[in-house]
Amino acid sequence: MTISSVLVLCSVIVLISVVEADLGFWGKKSTPFGSLQMSPRDPRWLSLFTVVQWGQGQCVAPTGEVGNCFPGSECQLRGGIPASPCAGGYGMCCVFVSSCGGIIRENGTYFVNPNHPETYEGTGSCQLTIYKLHPDICQIRLDFDHFSLMGPEPLNHVCNTDQFLVSGGSPAPTICGTAIGDHMYIDAGMGISNPIILTVITSGSNFGRIWRVRVTQIPCASISKADQGCLQYHTGVNGRVRSFNYEPSTGRHLSNQDYSICIRSERNFCSIQYTACQDPINNRSRAFTLSGNSNILVPAMVGSGSQNVPNSCPNDWLMIGCARVADRQPASLTCEDRICGGTFNAEVNSVERTVSSNVRPFRLAFHTDAVEAPIDTDNRGFCLDYVQQPCTNG
Repeated sequence: MTISSVLVLCSVIVLISVVEADLGFWGKKSTPFGSLQMSPRDPRWLSLFTVVQWGQGQCVAPTGEVGNCFPGSECQLRGGIPASPCAGGYGMCCVFVSSCGGIIRENGTYFVNPNHPETYEGTGSCQLTIYKLHPDICQIRLDFDHFSLMGPEPLNHVCNTDQFLVSGGSPAPTICGTAIGDHMYIDAGMGISNPIILTVITSGSNFGRIWRVRVTQIPCASISKADQGCLQYHTGVNGRVRSFNYEPSTGRHLSNQDYSICIRSERNFCSIQYTACQDPINNRSRAFTLSGNSNILVPAMVGSGSQNVPNSCPNDWLMIGCARVADRQPASLTCEDRICGGTFNAEVNSVERTVSSNVRPFRLAFHTDAVEAPIDTDNRGFCLDYVQQPCTNG
């Protein structure tokens, strides 16, 4: 008998044992969904011989939260919230939620505001503590499912009213405003006893705050682990990257930002192209406005010149390795590393263009200083759609 055959036989024996213990083997058992009668002809019996991953198998609750699938009443015993049946009705989709003063004890726990899902208008400090669930954890991923805090002050775009902070891991910028759909990767370090602390500071009332941040612990050998030094890590041939608090109508890019956004180079793809996102709100696109007065047309600025060099980027900038205009014919012999201004283009110009880069790994670096006024006004930040380009033999 081969090793694979032995493993399959052992799996079947374990599954039968689970059924015997939990269901009385062909008998009835009272469940949260009524009395359950099974027989060898029940199609659900056959489903037991498919892969059922208790605890680690992800499931989705009717309200949209991602949970873990546990058997029977184990969800409540572990402090979770039963959401809906899973594993063909034999398990319960269990959602874990924690708020101020909480400690992470389950992977995939949500950090939520007090009174969630209602908004929160209180003031103070709300902290969540994350300890590694296993020594072989290298990163913590934070997914901002819902995130709306008071935005930055309008003059210099500093988060001085509300703040979201991460401490104890790799450096992460302080953010505020909106970050729905965004994420962060935090390096968890080598030790197991040093926690990572998530803190939401709120000051000033009359604002309905809400946050729901999913905390996922990533093993060191996982294919989901981000490259070193990447605060954000995107996969796939195409996608979208944007700065925190980007919002076409009222959003403003945040001051004091300094982080990298990484895109995994997919197999057989050697370069990448970026295009400013569509802006459905404004008459003139503000999907890339990092410098100047965004209420008027500001051309693209490029390069890392000093303060006295015109049309350069000494203060706020997005770095793209060896950026060129994608459809320039013949192709430009030179390239730029920094782009700023109010138009997305790898050349000093007032017309938006698609920008390409063949520097791998694909990585963007975003930097803003602490000062906006009086030169920079109402800068939105950036939103870019990317498409990786296949390798050629030319």
